[in-house]
This record gives sequence, C-alpha cells and structure tokens, in this order.
Amino acid sequence: MTRPDTNRAPHTTRPDTPRAPHTTRPDETPAHPTPAHTTPAHPTPAGTTIRVLIADDEPMIRAGVRAVLATDPGIEVVAEAADGHEAVELVRAYRPHVAVLDVRMPRTNGIEAAAEIRRAVPATGVVMLTTFGEDDYILRALGCGAAGFLIKSGEPEELVAGVRAVADGAAYLSPKVAARVVAHLASTGAGALAGRRTAAREQVAGLTPREREVLSHLGGGLSNGQIARRLHLVEGTVKAHVSSVLARLGVDNRAAAAVVAHEAGILPPPPAEQR
Repeated sequence: MTRPDTNRAPHTTRPDTPRAPHTTRPDETPAHPTPAHTTPAHPTPAGTTIRVLIADDEPMIRAGVRAVLATDPGIEVVAEAADGHEAVELVRAYRPHVAVLDVRMPRTNGIEAAAEIRRAVPATGVVMLTTFGEDDYILRALGCGAAGFLIKSGEPEELVAGVRAVADGAAYLSPKVAARVVAHLASTGAGALAGRRTAAREQVAGLTPREREVLSHLGGGLSNGQIARRLHLVEGTVKAHVSSVLARLGVDNRAAAAVVAHEAGILPPPPAEQR
C-alpha cells in the first residue's frame, strides 16, 4: 500500500517500546457485547473532552494524527495501537468516544477491528483512515458500522471535523470520499453508475417528503441534533425518522444512507441564513 507523502507536514516520531504512559485511566467497567449499532448510543455531551484512540502500524502516521488532533483542545488522544487486535483491546479498556483506525494493519485489519469494536463497545464511534487506492475497503467498512471515512492525504481540518462529527453521533462522509465511493461502485460488478443512480432514486421514491429531507441532511453528515435544529423538530422525532429511513432504504448505517443520498443526487438545502 502506498502511504501518503509524509513530507506534507513535519511528524514527530515516538518509540513503540516502551509505550508512552496514557494520560487517562481505563474505564474499569467490563465490556458487555451487544448488537452492533450504527452510531454511538449516546452522542458526546457538549463541553465534554472527546477521548480518541489511534490505530496505525506506522509510528510516524500515528504521530501525525496525534499532532493534528492536538490542535483541538477539546480532543484528547488516550491510547495508541499498532494493529487491529491491540486496538480492540485498548477500546475495551479505555472506552474512547472515537476510534480512528487505519484500514490495513497486521494481525487484525481495520475493517475486522471496526466490526468487533461496534459489537463489543457500541458507544465508541469508528473513523476509518484510507488512501485513494482503497475504495473497495470503504465499501466493506460500510457494512461493519464505521461512521466516518477520511482520506489520509486530505486536509488536517477534515480529521478534526470527522472525529467531532462521529463523537456527536453523525456519519462523516466528505463529498470527496462520497464521490469516490459512488465512482468506484460504478467501476465494479455492482453495475453502471447510471444504473445505481436509477436504483437509488427508486429507493428514495418510497420515502415520505420529511424522510427525504432527513436523508438529504444525512448525506450532508449532520447529526440528529443538527438535523433537528435545521428542520425545527424535536431530536427524538428526528431519531425516529432516521430509523425509518435506514429501514426503508435497506441499509445498516448512516454512512451507507449518505452514499444512497449522493447516488440519488439528494443534497441538503443551504441553511436559512444562506438563502
């Protein structure tokens, strides 16, 4: 796999052995495996420091991700892992709000780790780090409950935005990533792009007008709270609409619904103040 150009920004290397002490004690409550959910069960309350785990087999990449997240005082990296197996164990111990996982790692890859994290610690949202050559892995990760997808060579602020969005219970699928997923689907055995667009529009045709509105905002990466404010609804009502949308579309998570929204060409309307 080709790694992003590490000359984009200076990285500070850190030794792997011994590991640097963590700044936060692990949650001593034992994990109770439950069915996978598509987003964190309880979005991080406003003002709470977002606890993050980073998993990548390259120390320099981990250092770069840590440095970017350190620019936001509301985010704290509480643990680092060098492979997917270790990532799952550390998520069980530290219960972070968000786990940032590289796709390709030794022993247990990021997709397998994401599935296990969502099963064992559903309150932890998962953000996948990918490269431009791994579009097929994004599709597989959609089925594992990952809520965020970031390109390693993207802008640093996208990493912060993605972590914050997933911590807030939203799906973060940037337009760049969504466009690549849709284009990749068109080049695989899944069918021609025109066919997928037609199929997506047929799926969306079965939604109510309000559900279509909610879907458009899912495509824009908004959380339930943000959608509620945008549509002047109670957050519980939005949650019910989201559940209905996922069921009607036949998808398992918000990120997959966002892909359908992009395929169908449904874009969220601009905020009232921008109209």
